Amino acid sequence: MADRPVVATYSLAACDLEAGQWGVATQSKFLAVGSVVPWAEPQVGAVATQAYANPAYGPDGLALLRSGLDAETVVERLTGADDGREHRQLGVVDAAGGSATYTGRECMAWAGGIAGPCFAAQGNILVGADTVDALAAAFTAAEGRPLAERLLDALAAAQAAGGDRRGQQSAALLVVERDGGYAGLSDVLVDLRVDDHPEPVAELRRLYGLHSLLFGRTSRDDWVQVDDTLRAELAERLARLGYDGELEQAFARWAGTENLEERVDGIERVDPVVLEELRAR
Repeated sequence: MADRPVVATYSLAACDLEAGQWGVATQSKFLAVGSVVPWAEPQVGAVATQAYANPAYGPDGLALLRSGLDAETVVERLTGADDGREHRQLGVVDAAGGSATYTGRECMAWAGGIAGPCFAAQGNILVGADTVDALAAAFTAAEGRPLAERLLDALAAAQAAGGDRRGQQSAALLVVERDGGYAGLSDVLVDLRVDDHPEPVAELRRLYGLHSLLFGRTSRDDWVQVDDTLRAELAERLARLGYDGELEQAFARWAGTENLEERVDGIERVDPVVLEELRAR
């Protein structure tokens, strides 16, 4: 296997059962780690495959989870059927939050993992065990926050604890939720990748900030009622930007141009995030 690239990586497969979300976050000294490691399906589970990675562990693992097998059994089935198992590393979280992690005996040091309620943390070619310990500790400590944010915090904590001993190059964040994606027509809530960057975890967090701005959800209770004064302000600001005509249509055209259409629903009430963006123009 010496002729194959090593996905020297730390990763966290996890879920938030209350929110109905499953996801994987990963960082590596490897180009485009997000193209190999993370796999997830809502109400089914999450899989991270790495080291001398077997990419088939992703779809095959999800198929086994979909059939009702738990995380430990899925790991046993995948590795048991693979002659290269001693070079593989794998983390699995199932539909019930059960978890399992596997590190083959031939994975390059330091390599290992920790499994706990709703998470499986693992890494190889790391500075030391502190990286995986930090993944698990940061994820557990952030309970109650959105899954994507917990995964990002865990990546950052792992990097601060040493990370991949070869350095940094790429990172990825995948979170799925049934009908939770764009326009309610996709299960992909977050799918962000940094394929080649000197500080990929920091860049991934920046991208997530943009994603939250464009596609985040503000409680309707917090939307701003559009009274006559605000209507006049909106019309004036939109006209200044070249969006004339009937207010609702002008507002929708501007929001679409700025990729904020997911945060707009008529003109009776306005998402405060959208209002702030318009006022900043």
